[in-house]
Amino acid sequence: MGYLSNLRRALVGQVEAKASAVGAMIARVNLGQPVWPKRDYEKLGREGYQQNPVVARSVDLIANGVASITMEMHRGRGKRAQVLEDHPLLTLLANPNPDQDGQGLIAALVSHFIISGNLYLERTGDQLERMELYALRPDRVRIVPGPDGWPEAYEYRVGGMIRRFPVDVARGTRPLLHLKRFHPTDDWYGMSALDPAAWGIDTHSAAAQFNKALLDNSATPSGAYVYKPTDKGGDDRLSDDQYHRLKQSLEENVQGARNAGRPLLLEGGLDWKQLGLNLENLQFVDAKNQAAREIAFALGVPPMLLGIPGDNTYANYAEANRAFYRQTVIPLAQWLARALTHWFREQLGRDERLVVDLDSITALDVERQALWDKLERSSFLTVNEKREALGYQPVDGGDEVYVGAGQLPLGNPDAAAVAGGAAPDPGDETEDPPEQTPGSGRAPGDKRRLN
Repeated sequence: MGYLSNLRRALVGQVEAKASAVGAMIARVNLGQPVWPKRDYEKLGREGYQQNPVVARSVDLIANGVASITMEMHRGRGKRAQVLEDHPLLTLLANPNPDQDGQGLIAALVSHFIISGNLYLERTGDQLERMELYALRPDRVRIVPGPDGWPEAYEYRVGGMIRRFPVDVARGTRPLLHLKRFHPTDDWYGMSALDPAAWGIDTHSAAAQFNKALLDNSATPSGAYVYKPTDKGGDDRLSDDQYHRLKQSLEENVQGARNAGRPLLLEGGLDWKQLGLNLENLQFVDAKNQAAREIAFALGVPPMLLGIPGDNTYANYAEANRAFYRQTVIPLAQWLARALTHWFREQLGRDERLVVDLDSITALDVERQALWDKLERSSFLTVNEKREALGYQPVDGGDEVYVGAGQLPLGNPDAAAVAGGAAPDPGDETEDPPEQTPGSGRAPGDKRRLN
């Protein structure tokens, strides 16, 4: 009987354990061995970011936009949460390490995340006052799967040196913060944002290479020099010496930007024949601009912000910039703030969390001003209700609604006083004041005063 009781308790404990039923199956494939990413980060960085201006500008816009947003420390929930002006985590994020400031660190992390689909942030120690933060290159980090399907360690490799960051499974804490973009076919690593734009990047880069090659060939479309013998019945082929001499002359005197416009001296029997279609038939410029739009669309940047012609999605630059922040920058910044809050949960107090300060975003000034004007015209709201709608703390005496004298009904003593007349004697036999009409803005029990 005792054996069955122990077995039952053991089975119940296994059922209550919060572990994935398939995680162990996934980890079993590479248990104890590091899993390598499937994409070459150096190739993505070189051919995507370093050699393509549309990708480079898009990544910089997103990274610098997220890094420029201010993060606040809130305590409590809802709009009445307390904003902490001074907190060790805010100090750490502002000065993460001796070589970088806060904006530089966030910009590097976001750039790595866009290019590789993965973000790795290392912290030293457990105390915020003595801690430092460092951004790690994604291509140097390897995940070591554990028996439960979760990473049991991270390996950072530089050359022949390997540093291992073990994961504390009992506490559920990790020395590295790993954020990854959703990948439909990879269990361990995220998908690069450049993958959906791969065809567009290749097309745009090929167009730039074509321009370069065309300039190297004196901006002349491809063609051929055809040799026609001047004598009837003569040999229609050049001798080896003639062929090599002609080829060397073309390379030295025709090809290259420095030879542009230089006249070519053709010997007897040589005739130029242009081959292929011209640039208008190829629609070369339109194809390049379309590739640039595809890249910008995949990265979440309105083409108008990149100076790409032919995009009429937004009425003006300011509208495109607001859409860029609303749809791309702010969601990424909020995701990062929530991830940092979860990562530092042991160092934070109860109900403390990082929150993105939307008021610090100048691109939203137009929306913010429109909201302020709308609330200012709302006479049926109290001061504290307006402040709550804007995210501000309540003030004393702000729970009363102030209305103009024109909104008070006739026969009201307050209206008579405002008009300069004497208030009627309570003992006079006067008719009861008319009932409040809809739209007057006054309801029974409202605490209202005159302006």
